[in-house]
Amino acid sequence: MTMLTTKAIIRKLWDAQGYGNVAVWEDGTAEVIAPGAEPSLGGKSPLAVFKPIPLVGGFPMLDHALFDAGLQDTIEKTIRDAGGEITRG
Repeated sequence: MTMLTTKAIIRKLWDAQGYGNVAVWEDGTAEVIAPGAEPSLGGKSPLAVFKPIPLVGGFPMLDHALFDAGLQDTIEKTIRDAGGEITRG
């Protein structure tokens, strides 16, 4: 099983801006989905669905988002509150 990492999610959010939301599953899979979609992977719902623009849209560069403690905390709290495990990696 792949461990979720905060930085991998932030990178996916950065790349998904303007294309949709990012659904994240317990196995580390993260996919861009259409807004309002109800995603499923192997019959399982995602741990969380993140909206990229509110989370990373205000950062001028990806590196700023990757090392922002507040953003990292927000993502980690969301995943942990959903019962998942995550590292900063």
